[in-house]
Amino acid sequence: MKILLVDDEIELTGPLSRVLSREGYIVDAADEGINGSNLAQTGNYDLLILDWMMPGKTGLEICQELRRQGKTTPVLFLTAKDTLDDRVEGLDAGADDYLVKPFELRELLARVRALLRRAGAETYSNPTGRLIVADLELDIDNQIAYRQERVIELSQKESQLLQYFMEHSGQLLTHAQIMENLWTDEEQPSSNVIAALIRLLRRKIEVTGETQLIHTVYGKGYRFGVITGE
Repeated sequence: MKILLVDDEIELTGPLSRVLSREGYIVDAADEGINGSNLAQTGNYDLLILDWMMPGKTGLEICQELRRQGKTTPVLFLTAKDTLDDRVEGLDAGADDYLVKPFELRELLARVRALLRRAGAETYSNPTGRLIVADLELDIDNQIAYRQERVIELSQKESQLLQYFMEHSGQLLTHAQIMENLWTDEEQPSSNVIAALIRLLRRKIEVTGETQLIHTVYGKGYRFGVITGE
């Protein structure tokens, strides 16, 4: 998932960008409104986090422009304005949520997750036959994944397993469901084969320092995606 952060407080945008990146999001940042507006117009973002007051162009103006163009990308305002009239003005401009500075990171991350879920952006495909979850992208046709500028070559079964995981991001998938979707009735491998395949896939898509995406739910199966609080 791809997020644009626009705020003229550089001491905020740097740390916040790193926090969001550690959560598995792809983050672009701008420290003034005109550059932020250009990115918002041209980038394919799942969420915009905009400061209300900025030089060049305010977050309010950026949001209003996007809404006039019919763009529905979720917008979260960050602002020191905390009166009821301010909140009403922001929401009337087309914002989806509003967070008053200073704020707790836990609350910001919870609001980000809620807005992305509401927009259906947990997992999405683009017109080129690719799936994207967090910072992992799968090129289905070519059996190649991309993460952190790495090119990851996959076997046919690894690609099929990753595709199944990504299409059901956040869901608990049992061994039986995985087996049913990856093998025919005639093939039906043992559960050891599934575990071995998942180990191979983990080694390829989760190297040291990267956010874990494949989570074992002991005794039940697996869940794919970014899980916070681990």
